[in-house]
Amino acid sequence: MTTHLATERGGRRRGRSARNPVGRAGYVFVSGYVLLLLAFGVVPTGYAVWLALSNSRHQLVGLGNFTRTFADYRFAPAFLHIGLYLLVWLSTLMILVVLLALMLHGRMRKASSTLRFLFYLPGALAGVASVLLWLILLDPAASPVGGLLKGFGWHTLAQVNAPGHLPVLFTVIAFWTGAGGWIVVMYGALNSIPDEVLEAARIDGAGTLQIALRVQIPMVTKWIAYMLILAFAAGTQLFVEPQLVSLASWGMIPDSWSPNQLSYQYAFQAGDFNGAAALSVDLLVLGLACAALVVFRTGLFDRD
Repeated sequence: MTTHLATERGGRRRGRSARNPVGRAGYVFVSGYVLLLLAFGVVPTGYAVWLALSNSRHQLVGLGNFTRTFADYRFAPAFLHIGLYLLVWLSTLMILVVLLALMLHGRMRKASSTLRFLFYLPGALAGVASVLLWLILLDPAASPVGGLLKGFGWHTLAQVNAPGHLPVLFTVIAFWTGAGGWIVVMYGALNSIPDEVLEAARIDGAGTLQIALRVQIPMVTKWIAYMLILAFAAGTQLFVEPQLVSLASWGMIPDSWSPNQLSYQYAFQAGDFNGAAALSVDLLVLGLACAALVVFRTGLFDRD
């Protein structure tokens, strides 16, 4: 009897699967992404890990490459620089993106479509072109806002690009190029909040600030966490901005200012691809650790 019931249930499941091939269609749709992920994500990462654990003769050396690059006098400054930049960049991004999205979703809703387009437009520029544009804007001799720069006491590009200013300058460039897309994403997340919830909060006497802090922001926390993870990963990969600023400042800024630049020096100046891979794996572990911390603290993948 039990065997007969199990056979009958299995037959019904197979019948439903044959009549409704949605499940199989889902696998077909994600198969392209999975193949690209394997080809350009998993396989290169595995190869980088192998290089980091071996030498030029393909012999396993364990953590030898990691200890060797860690002892490099450029290692600590490079990671300190990127740490300061991430602190300024992430705090600025979190605050301003959420604030601007709330403003667009609130009193500025009538003009939000135009403003969202204007915010997103700088992201259409390639990274190199954007940095070159900012190098012109930050040069008091050529910038249309040169008078403002001179008002701060900066009369040359070298003064503007002083080492102590770089985390803030790179944050300005990164925000100008990348924040617009996140504003659009956060605006969409705010649109997913039912109007009935906001109306109930207003009936209870909540003001605009209270609604934002107690209703809207808590309901888009997962989107903020998602933005934090991707922005952190992108921030650790900083390369173009310090590289071009180093060239424009005639060596005033070291060419190993960021870990990615240091990795470039190992790979293409010293021909040490194993050391470069070790630095890349360091950044990978750092990014994964941050992502895991954010995921578990915010419950990013928990079901509502």
